Amino acid sequence: MAGLDEDYATAGFARRLGWGDRPAVLLVDPAVAYTHPDSPLYLGTGEIAAQAMSALAASARASGVPVIWTRVHFADASCSEAPLFAAKVPALKAFAEGSEFAGFTPPLAPAPGELVVVKHYASAFAGTSLAAWLASHHIDTLVIGGYSTSGCVRASALDALQHGFRPMVVREACADRAPGPHESNLFDLDAKYADVLSLDDALTELAAR
Repeated sequence: MAGLDEDYATAGFARRLGWGDRPAVLLVDPAVAYTHPDSPLYLGTGEIAAQAMSALAASARASGVPVIWTRVHFADASCSEAPLFAAKVPALKAFAEGSEFAGFTPPLAPAPGELVVVKHYASAFAGTSLAAWLASHHIDTLVIGGYSTSGCVRASALDALQHGFRPMVVREACADRAPGPHESNLFDLDAKYADVLSLDDALTELAAR
């Protein structure tokens, strides 16, 4: 991997975006679906990432930094709001109304007044008002954790960049089904679309706000 890092750096990848002036924490789909062993979407490291997300939320709240949540929701198991996505990934029915897997996984829960973005696709920006909300609150940086690294986290980080926000993806606050997809996507995000940073670095920066 060291050789690959050098190759990418020589080609001009993996430059730092850095933090802006007004960050917010974005926690992407921290649902029971990813931490319950009976769920088809279960991630073995999901609970570890949930603890890191909880630390991010606590630090942000202590510093007056907004915390934003996303959740996937479908009216029923047909997932008709996103028919092609559901055809590709039938396990999305875990987010249908009434599913035991659809809620936020402990210890994670929005505090009163925190924005909860309901979405039907991978990106937190797809078909939602998130970009407008961020712009109206003068947010320029998104500190991102969630599930899964290769899916909704990646899509949300990419769209954050494309909407003009600085994505800071927190390594320990993300999880995937296997180490390969997790590490590969963090590498690619860090090379092209986001700054990937440690939980300690994120907490230090949030505390300084």
